[in-house]
Amino acid sequence: MKISRLLLACLIAATGSAAFAAKFNLKMGHAVNTTDGQHAAALKLAELVKQRTNGDVEITIFPSNQLGNDGAMINGVRGGTIDIVSSGASNYNGLVANTAAMELPFVFRNAQHAYHVLDGDIGTGVLNELAPHNMKGLAYWENGWRAFTNNKRPVNKPEDLKGLKIRSTPNPYHIQAFKLLGMNPSPMPIAELYTALESGAFDAQEHPINVTWSSKFYEVQKHLTVSNHVYSPIIVAMNKGKFDSLPANYQKIVVDAAREAAKYQRDLNAQNAGKVVADLKKSGMQVIENVDMAPFQKIVSAEIAKTFGEKNGTALLNAIEATK
Repeated sequence: MKISRLLLACLIAATGSAAFAAKFNLKMGHAVNTTDGQHAAALKLAELVKQRTNGDVEITIFPSNQLGNDGAMINGVRGGTIDIVSSGASNYNGLVANTAAMELPFVFRNAQHAYHVLDGDIGTGVLNELAPHNMKGLAYWENGWRAFTNNKRPVNKPEDLKGLKIRSTPNPYHIQAFKLLGMNPSPMPIAELYTALESGAFDAQEHPINVTWSSKFYEVQKHLTVSNHVYSPIIVAMNKGKFDSLPANYQKIVVDAAREAAKYQRDLNAQNAGKVVADLKKSGMQVIENVDMAPFQKIVSAEIAKTFGEKNGTALLNAIEATK
C-alpha cells in the first residue's frame, strides 16, 4: 500500500513532536500580575528547569489568581489539581504554625539577616514541615518589606495609625500587632483588596511597595509610609506526590532552580526599589521615606514574641535572633 507524501510528512511530524514533548508538564499559579517581581521569578524558574532537564520538565505559569485566590491555590497543590504555587508565608499559617515566625513584625534586622535565616537550616526546617500536608517546600521568594498606605493622613508616629481600618494578612500576629497600634484589622484576599479600598471598606493596607505598585493600589490610596515593619517572604511549594514522581536528578534541578530564582528576584527587587518609590510619587502618592520605627517596634515586638512563644515555644525565635 502506498502512502501519500502528505500523509507520510504528517506521520513524521507527529512522531517528531512526540519525541520532543515534555515528559512532565507542571502547572504553577500565583496571585499577582505579570509586572510583579514574583512573576519574573516564576518565569526564571520555568526557564531554568526546562533548560536543565533538556525540555523534559515544563512549567506553565498562571498569574493573577487565574487558578483561584491564594488559599484555593494552596489547597489545589495539596490536592494535586495544581502542581506548584508561590504564595505569601501568611497563607500557610493554618497548616504550619512556624511559617508565621518567618514574617513576624521586626523579627529580621535587615535583608541579609532574613536571607541567612530563610536560606539556611532554619528556613529549610520550616519548609520541611509542609510535607505532612502533601507539599514539598522548594524555596523562599520575596514579597518584600511591607509598608503602610492609607487614605486618611500621613503616618509618622504610632498615634497616626489609630482608628484606621486596615486590610491584614491572615497572619494572627499581624492582626495582633495592628490592634496593639490602635488599628482595626481584618484579613482579605489580595484579589478583592483594590475594590475594598476604592469603596472605603478599608482605609489602609500594607504590602511591599512593589506590590502596591503592581496592584495599582496607588490609585485608591493617598499616603505611603516606607515603614518596613515586616519582611514578607513568599513560600514556593509543590505537590509532594508530583515532586516525588520526578527522577531524583530532576528533583534536585527543581529545588536548585527555585532557589536561584529567589536570588534573581531579590536582586531585581533591590535594583527596582528606588524607581518604584519614584513612580509612586509621580502617581500622586504622598510618600514618607524616613520614619523612626523604634516607637512602633517598642509597642509590638515584646507582646508578639510573648504570644508566639506561648503557642509555639521560644526555640525558633531564639534561633532566628542568634543568626548573624
